Amino acid sequence: MLSLVVLGKQTDTRSNQVAIFCGAILPDAPMFVFYFIEKVVRGIDEAVIWSQKYYLNGWQNFFDLFNSLPIVAIVFVAGLALKVRNVVLLAASMALHIAGDLPLHHDDGHRHFFPFSDWRFESPVSYWDPAHYGGVVGWFEAALVIVGCVWLVARYTSWFVRGLALFVLVAYGSYIGYALVVWIGLD
Repeated sequence: MLSLVVLGKQTDTRSNQVAIFCGAILPDAPMFVFYFIEKVVRGIDEAVIWSQKYYLNGWQNFFDLFNSLPIVAIVFVAGLALKVRNVVLLAASMALHIAGDLPLHHDDGHRHFFPFSDWRFESPVSYWDPAHYGGVVGWFEAALVIVGCVWLVARYTSWFVRGLALFVLVAYGSYIGYALVVWIGLD
């Protein structure tokens, strides 16, 4: 939703808004596929998913493909060359997501220059790991998304954008509840 706050305009067509939204979620989409396969299909335990399965080369390549700045740059340039605004917005939104992710991963970051480099930035902070300020950063990130969603609902007359913002608010609330129950054990 932060991509819509930064890149979106009220005058954008719905297809532009969809491109921005898709670009914002595409870098994380492989993570949802990964989790669904490992947890739901294979029935793997949470601890094994996040300590072992997440770090397997095949999964890492899949994640990093969608978090690769060179690949996003190629898509962006192709969109400019072909004069397809939706492709440009999709790539810009992906780049914005990646730029936001970069400083928020300590030891689980992506190879943002994949497939040209295996380098990973190891940030001193993490959005989830309490050993690296995750308790503060995670709540700050959630608050930023929630404020962004409320701002979008107040600013846009488009029911599409308002619906997306409300969906994200519900998804964030559900995720926080799920995390409290499964990962922290408050069930």
